[in-house]
Amino acid sequence: MIRHILAFVLLIGSALQAAAQELSWIQLEARPTLSGGQESARRFAAELPDVNGFYLGNGWYVVALGPYAADDADAYRRELRRAGTIPRDAFVSDGSRFGQQYWPIGVGAPTSPLPLPSATDRSNVQGVDDVEVDISSLDLEPLEEPVAEEPVVEEEPTIVIDPVIEPEPEPVVIDETPAEARASESQLSGDERKELQIALAWAGFYNSGIDGAFGRGTRSSMADWQVSKGYEGTGVLTTRQRAELLGDYNAVLEGTGLERVRNERAGVSIMIPTAMVGEPTYEAPFVRYEAKDGSGVQVLLISGQGDRQRLYGLYEILQTLQIVPTEGQRGKNGDRFEINGSNDNIHTYISASTNDRGVIKGFGLVWPAGDEERRTRVLAKMQESFKRIDGVLDAAMVPDEALPSTDLLAGLAIRKPQSNGAGMFVNAQGAVLTAAANVGSCEYVTLDDSHRASVVWSDDRFAVLQPDTALAPIGQAEFQLSQPRPADTVAVAGYPYGGVLRLPAVTFGGLNDLTGLNGEADVLRLEIEAHDGDVGGPVFDQGGAVIGMLMPKAETNTVLPESVNFAGNAAALTNALGAAGITAKTTDMVGYMPPETLTGLAADVTALVSCW
Repeated sequence: MIRHILAFVLLIGSALQAAAQELSWIQLEARPTLSGGQESARRFAAELPDVNGFYLGNGWYVVALGPYAADDADAYRRELRRAGTIPRDAFVSDGSRFGQQYWPIGVGAPTSPLPLPSATDRSNVQGVDDVEVDISSLDLEPLEEPVAEEPVVEEEPTIVIDPVIEPEPEPVVIDETPAEARASESQLSGDERKELQIALAWAGFYNSGIDGAFGRGTRSSMADWQVSKGYEGTGVLTTRQRAELLGDYNAVLEGTGLERVRNERAGVSIMIPTAMVGEPTYEAPFVRYEAKDGSGVQVLLISGQGDRQRLYGLYEILQTLQIVPTEGQRGKNGDRFEINGSNDNIHTYISASTNDRGVIKGFGLVWPAGDEERRTRVLAKMQESFKRIDGVLDAAMVPDEALPSTDLLAGLAIRKPQSNGAGMFVNAQGAVLTAAANVGSCEYVTLDDSHRASVVWSDDRFAVLQPDTALAPIGQAEFQLSQPRPADTVAVAGYPYGGVLRLPAVTFGGLNDLTGLNGEADVLRLEIEAHDGDVGGPVFDQGGAVIGMLMPKAETNTVLPESVNFAGNAAALTNALGAAGITAKTTDMVGYMPPETLTGLAADVTALVSCW
């Protein structure tokens, strides 16, 4: 009876042990392209059964045998290595990094361990002995039937206790020897060697140059990494260790869906984070991949006809877009430009170039702030993989549903200033005098849309702006020294419609008084229709001399008629310029010019001041 019970228990234990075994694969080799992986899988499948191919990530395609039980996999690997059927650096893997299966086509990977191939399947493996054991000739003692009257009740407790099954020892994965590791390392390309140095630096073990030369510093960092992972610190990474190091390094890219996209319409091939962006939309010269599932990531492909002049024009236009922050490095040189802008919300990189065939191509990446490691890694992959191919976007390509909009450029929102006002050029270098209210709360200021300027002097009423690069204005303000007379006709130049009109508008009205409502001596009271965009603009007499600057209306409890406005007089303006170190141009001649001539003079003198 007891012998029957023990036999039953052993059978159950064996079954439990078999069920507990995990899947193990014999990893043969990895190739950097899908076609290479398919070629490798086809070659091995011609000689061996159980060949599978999986995407390993980071552009690598692995070929593996299996899956088998762990101990079977290692034993089989050793047999095949001795026979020279598989590479000497093949190793046992748990398959945890295997992705989508690409071989065999249309066949799913097994989900349970396969039996080792039969002797027939392995007949081409030299040096493998297949031994069959015939037990029919063995003289085995049969199990005795229990005697009915023999008491067995006392022994019942021994069969209700779970048998103690010793845990199966972990299979010993035989890795490469240092000599084998050096041999496999010698097959690495220069870029592959550099990538290992980059991964070691990322892991915190290497802080020297990325040159692909494995000198003393690189060997020391390899040994330190090996010890940190529980390996012997030989200073030479085995194939398996290299895969582990690069796997750790590239784990940060998981979830981005980084894949090569070949956009035939744009004529661009590039790796993009496909899991984070949607389908492309086309509006020349851009292909836009908008953010998907709240990722905040956008990809831009640039494609169109154009020489260097048009390339530089595109460079200027791109910087008016909302997706391009104003802060950060940027520049153009020769036949290419690069923009690297960032703020508290996004980081944007855009690069494009033109070639000798007059075709402009490039790409852009918009990434949310605060995720710099992934952004940097994805951007590096995009830069490395960018490739021109045949094809270029048609300049007439626009979506059927697209409507013209002054707020959009090829479907991309144009950045708008928070306010627009006016000012007047006051010297030959392009300095501008404006109202302090126009620039009081700006991140930065521009003149006439495109010229950055800095506030070099201000008080509570006026401000002087100096362009960051010298300008040569067509005209400059000439201030009237003679006292104007009430009831004189005056004209205010400004931008009542913001920056919609490229030239200033001129509004005519009258001078009511030489003082303010409370008797202020340096204030003129005007009877004229004016708007917020006119504030800071010059007030001209009929001869084209400046007698004042339009000021914002003071906030009071008294509601004044819309036509009542105020200006700082010429004396106040020249005093402000003197405090800023600028000598004002003046006249005491009182003349007359036709309204159309005055309008032309105002266009030469008046500047658009935009607050961003």
